[in-house]
Amino acid sequence: MRIIKEMFLVEMGRKYPKAASHLETWRKIVKAAAWRNLVDVRRTYPDTDSVKVRSGRQVLVFNVRRNDYRLIVAAHFNRQIIYTLRFLTHAEYSKDRWKDTL
Repeated sequence: MRIIKEMFLVEMGRKYPKAASHLETWRKIVKAAAWRNLVDVRRTYPDTDSVKVRSGRQVLVFNVRRNDYRLIVAAHFNRQIIYTLRFLTHAEYSKDRWKDTL
């Protein structure tokens, strides 16, 4: 899959050093993947959730570094593209405000 805004992952790794290696691993796995749907994603990342946001669209939420962070992406399986959208701490994610901006 092609990742749009890969530099975002690098920036978040710099901002949150404890997550950097996890984000790099995620990036490598996603680039090598050919996911067609959420079922395929969950074969690699079983805890991935699909969440409906304010715009009515679905985003995927990945747990990073166990449960410390959340990576939120939009997946376009038909075009094999992943858009990185947000990277949040568990506390930020739990407030649910992020859903209103997507």
